[in-house]
Amino acid sequence: MHRSFAIPARLLALFLLLLTPLAQAAARDAEHYFFDQTLGDFHDELANAKAQGKQGVLVFFEEADCPFCHYMKTHVLNQPEVQAYFKKHFLNFSVDIKGDVEMTDFQGKTVAQKDFAFKENRVRATPVIAIFDLDGKREVRYTGATMGGVPEFMLLGKYYVDGVYKQMPFTRYKRQQREESGGQ
Repeated sequence: MHRSFAIPARLLALFLLLLTPLAQAAARDAEHYFFDQTLGDFHDELANAKAQGKQGVLVFFEEADCPFCHYMKTHVLNQPEVQAYFKKHFLNFSVDIKGDVEMTDFQGKTVAQKDFAFKENRVRATPVIAIFDLDGKREVRYTGATMGGVPEFMLLGKYYVDGVYKQMPFTRYKRQQREESGGQ
């Protein structure tokens, strides 16, 4: 009887060992795969976005102790389909709302990250997801984690890419999409 349990236990252990890499392959580090590298010159990044054929620049305003920022990075921004879609359409950057690091804003002015966040973009809570057009004008602002997870975040990207932001608020667009898909 002891031996009959040993074989299934070994098989179970092997099965779990094989599943672990698959689960890890499904999610990829947001810092490496979602966010683009920058020297902090957003004015230059607009030119880079234009040259690369992007539709805008996404800025993820965050702070270190923010549980909702952590949720976004570990449940949404780490997903390959999110990374692929947003990399295709946007340059994606992170800004620390309490950061003292100097950066250049979209107009070419040197400011601290915290001033770019608070004074220029009125960020008081995190995360704030802002999408700027290729002239540096903020067109979309979403405060908080997308509690609808990946589907809601993807919808936010589509909302901008398809130009729907010019016609209606995101909450109405989200409701309309839910109704069209049968309430799911």
